[in-house]
Amino acid sequence: MRRVVPYRQHARAVFRLGLPLVGSHLAQFAITLTDTLMLGWYGVAALAAGVLGTEMFFVLFIMGSGFAWAVMPMVASARAAGDETRIRRVTRMGLWASVLFGLAALPVLLTSAPILRTLGQAPATAALAGDYTRIAGWGLVPALLVMVLKSYLAALERTQIVLWVTLGAVAVNAAANYLLIFGNLGLPEMGIRGAAVASLVVHGGSLAVLVPIVLRLAPEHALFARLWRPDGTALGEVFRLGWPIGITNLAEVGLFAATSVMMGWLGTLPLAAHGIALQITSVFFMVHLGLSNAATVRAGQAVGQGDAVQLRDGARVVIAVSGLAALITVAVFLLLPEHLIGLFLDPGDPDRDAVIAIGTGLLAAAALFQFVDAAQVLALGLLRGVQDTRVPMVIAALAYWAVGVPASYALGFMAGMEGVGVWLGLAIGLALAGVFMMARFWRRAHRGALGMSAPPGAREAS
Repeated sequence: MRRVVPYRQHARAVFRLGLPLVGSHLAQFAITLTDTLMLGWYGVAALAAGVLGTEMFFVLFIMGSGFAWAVMPMVASARAAGDETRIRRVTRMGLWASVLFGLAALPVLLTSAPILRTLGQAPATAALAGDYTRIAGWGLVPALLVMVLKSYLAALERTQIVLWVTLGAVAVNAAANYLLIFGNLGLPEMGIRGAAVASLVVHGGSLAVLVPIVLRLAPEHALFARLWRPDGTALGEVFRLGWPIGITNLAEVGLFAATSVMMGWLGTLPLAAHGIALQITSVFFMVHLGLSNAATVRAGQAVGQGDAVQLRDGARVVIAVSGLAALITVAVFLLLPEHLIGLFLDPGDPDRDAVIAIGTGLLAAAALFQFVDAAQVLALGLLRGVQDTRVPMVIAALAYWAVGVPASYALGFMAGMEGVGVWLGLAIGLALAGVFMMARFWRRAHRGALGMSAPPGAREAS
């Protein structure tokens, strides 16, 4: 008879896994946040261009991260099933897939300025954003490789290592930004190009630190032995699970990128306010993303053990924790908007009050979608844990692009609500995704549809 795990034990497991992952995501996001803060202090024009440049990099990065996120449930399931060979195979091919994607996407970042001009951005802003991506773009491949190794470590429940490495990256990025953006300590003043150089250093340095850590922590997996040898079966499995995750990520991040383009149509000040509000909401979103990753690992373990009861009980616990975090977020957005937005602006900037006024309305709109945003990312994590990625991809594409983007345009421009209307359109798209994805997970969970803990060919030697 299968042992029933108490909810408090599920809660302990969620916090043990989730808190370091939340911290890691917050630290990872702090790299972009630091760029935004310091570029805001440097000037509103640099901030607006930084919003566009980092958005373009992030869109491609998050799409390519689909292969890294595919590694997480596959490694968790293989570990629960005691299949060490499979752990090595899928992780190595996750590295392969990430390199191939990164090389394919690099030309987009190297030629971003004309792309942004075509999208209706001001020529001066597009040129500055192009300066950023031409430098930062070279960090895409190492950034994706770092994501694979972090997913591998998270699935092995080595989340504290992930946290400490990311915290180190934050410190290096802040120091490099301070020196290179403003030209401190005798270094040249590089402005937005300095932020790009700092990000490039961080991505390359993080990879250089993680590789020896992985070799020392899990020598039995021999991840980098014969890394040049292709493994068609494992690569196919990673690709089949990862590409829908990448497209899902692209659909969501693309929704926010589309709103950045729309805000750019409204002017530099609305775009700057949007960039700040997006940074603030993203900080709080990292809590749900970390919990979603923990849900993926826990669900993957349930798949490996064939335990549907553990899957359902664990899901209830992680959803409750995420709901509590969303409630706190709503209170912060409604009570402290001016203080939060003011952190990103120079007190002497003549546009400060106008940007704060616009941003306050955006955060009020953001408060409306906290629960549904949490629901959709938690559902995605759980569905990935049971290796269900294709239908969620379709749900995301329809909810975000067939509904969310048109709603943002209609409310922002046709209804004359401007920035607030654009953000309310976001809320509509996220709400639809949250409802349908949660419904799909619970339907599968109650039917015991756990996915495949050991796909064909999984135990073949490599």
